[in-house]
This record gives sequence, C-alpha cells and structure tokens, in this order.
Amino acid sequence: MSFEYFIGGRYLRAKQKETFISLITMLSIAGVTVGVMALIVVIAVMAGFESDLKNRILGIESHVVIMQHGSSFSDYHRILGQIVNTAGVESATPFIYTQIMLRSSSGVSGAVLRGIDPQSAGKVIKVLESSALLNIEKMYQVKESAASVPGVILGKELARNLGLGVGDGVYLISSRGMISPMGYLPAMKRFQVAGLFESGMYEYDGSLAYVHLREAQKILHMGNSVTGIEVRVNDIYNARHIADKIIAEIGFPYWARDWMQMNHNLFSALKLEKTVMFIILALIVLVAAFNIASTLIMMVMGKTRDIAILKAMGAMDSSIRKIFIFKGMIIGFMGTFLGVCLGFIMCKLLEKYKFIELPGDVYYISTLPVRLEALDVFIIAAAAMVICFVATLYPALQASKLKPVEAIRYG
Repeated sequence: MSFEYFIGGRYLRAKQKETFISLITMLSIAGVTVGVMALIVVIAVMAGFESDLKNRILGIESHVVIMQHGSSFSDYHRILGQIVNTAGVESATPFIYTQIMLRSSSGVSGAVLRGIDPQSAGKVIKVLESSALLNIEKMYQVKESAASVPGVILGKELARNLGLGVGDGVYLISSRGMISPMGYLPAMKRFQVAGLFESGMYEYDGSLAYVHLREAQKILHMGNSVTGIEVRVNDIYNARHIADKIIAEIGFPYWARDWMQMNHNLFSALKLEKTVMFIILALIVLVAAFNIASTLIMMVMGKTRDIAILKAMGAMDSSIRKIFIFKGMIIGFMGTFLGVCLGFIMCKLLEKYKFIELPGDVYYISTLPVRLEALDVFIIAAAAMVICFVATLYPALQASKLKPVEAIRYG
C-alpha cells in the first residue's frame, strides 16, 4: 500500500479533538446513502410503472396495425396470407373500428366498436378471454340459423356505467344508417352481452365494445370490407422493422404503425419524467457532496503542519492531492454502497408486501410496481461516485498548494 492511501485511511479515524469533523463525515456518508437509496427506489418504481403500463397496453392493442390510405379494403384475406408469411410475425387478424352509441335500460354511453374475427382475434388481443370469443362465435352461428341476437363483449367499466351484466341486452346505435321518408335514420341493433373484459386501464375498459366482424360489417354497411389488420410479432422491440418488411411485401396503398408509434407521446412523457426525477433526486447527493468538500477543507486547515512536514520530506503535490481525494472517495463509496444496499432492500419490500396503495381509477394500478434494473443501479452508483469525486478536487488542490515553510511557521 502506498503511503498516500495509508495516511488517507488514518485521517478517516478522527482523534478526540476532531470529533466535529468526524460528525460531518458521518453526515456526509448518510447524505450520500439517502440520495442513492431514494434514486434507486424512485427509478425502480417508475421503471416498474412503465413496464406495467406497456404490458397492459400490449394486452389489448396489437404490436402492428396495417391499414389502407383513405379507406377500408375488401381483399384482406390475400393481405392476411402475405402478412402471416412474413418473418417475425406470430399472428394477424382483421378488424373494424368506429365510434358508436350504446343504449341500455339504465342509460346511454358513447363507445368504440371493434369488429373482430373470434377465431383469430384471441391470438392477437390477449386481454380477451377465449370463452367470451367462443360465445360470440356461437351466438353468431345461432343467429344465422334462428331468430336470435348477436353477442358483444364489453369493458367492465363500460358495462358498469350502463348497468349491464353477462346475458343482458343492449342496443348498438351507429351513425351509418339509411335515408327514409322520415329523413336520415341511424342504424340500431340489439345485442346480448356475451362477456366482459378488464385490461386494468379505464381508457379501454370504459369505452371498448367487441362484436363479430360480420355483424360489424352489416350494421355499418361495409359489405366484405375491414378497417385494417392487427399483427402480433415475436419481438415487440423489433416491431418497427417487421412493419417495414410487411409494407415492402404488400406495397402501396397500405401503411403500418407499430405500438411504439401509436403510444409515442405516452412513453416519451414517462421517459422525460424519469429523467427529471433522476436530476431532482441527484441534488440530494450533490448536497452530501458539499458536506464532503466542507469536511475535507476543515481537515486541510487542521492538517496544515502534517502536510508541510510531508512536503518537507519530499512528498509531491500529486501525493498530497491523492491523500484527500482518497478520503473523499472512501466517504462517497461507503455512502453509495449503503445506499445501493438499502435501496435494493426497500425495492424488494415494496415488491413483496405492496404496503403502499394507490387509487386504481387514477393510476390504473392499485400498488406500486417495482422493476429494479442493473443498468439503472450502475448509472446511479456511477453518478454518485462522480459527484463525490468532483467534490474532493478543490480541497485536495488547496492542500497541494501549501508551502511547507509558511505552513510550519504559521501552522
């Protein structure tokens, strides 16, 4: 061990008359610990929230949407065949999308109608239960052969707002009606609730209604046309590349959007919020770094004679700097290490016991989700060590500038 590190280690153990400096050292360590711990917990919660939100969105939305410029299209069977043969595509299903009104005995509500193919939609839209899709298919087959009503799958919040349950009747009203002697009449048809779904997001649970693709085509007078095709891929982070390959295969006038483009504003806001929180909480570590600098400055003032003697014995300025930088880095390392350990423990406690509850109708979730990523921990620890290192530079530089003769005379 070089003498710089030996002396730096000795200076960490304060003498009786240096108790005040020792107290500030402990406070500096505590400050770095609290800052690092807070950073790890908050960033882990925000990463968990982002991951949970992404899973909920991808449970009800497809990874890629294929549509035609300006209108619906009827040759979707040919397009489906080309899409499913594209490398990276797991499944695909046609869909119809439009705004409608739903009327029950308890009230009226606006909704988004999604016409789906029950045989293939379950492979793309994971939130829909197979039993509900089977009910829609069965009710459509029965309706074709007997005087029966078709089925509809509603979001739980939408069903609750309309006072509906499985088996209840509801009227679907579309603006795409017909002209009669009495004027323009909206299309209206009775459906039976075949099932309910819950994505955990009010935006979807309170507005979506799924019906059989054929029923949607009939009530909207679309013939054999569909709005577009939803695609599920094997790698969600490669969705953009796969979408480009699909468009290259099927050509103009079709276009594609992947899930990241469709939710760009949401995830950009979450990323910005995560960055801002990192900067704000890093200020805690910065305050602790000022304490480290204060400790080292007071130590330089108290060790003036020691520094002069070391210089008189031939110690270089760089060696004097190393002594105080070493002490400051030890303080930073101890605080960072304790902060990482406590942050890890806190994240595990939050993940296991979930003792912090949130209003689900506001945040989409009832407890704090936690996702601790190694890269985030490394960045936080590295940032804390860099801040502590910078805090040691000024005191160490001042110590190295002391002139041995004057220091011994006036020290």
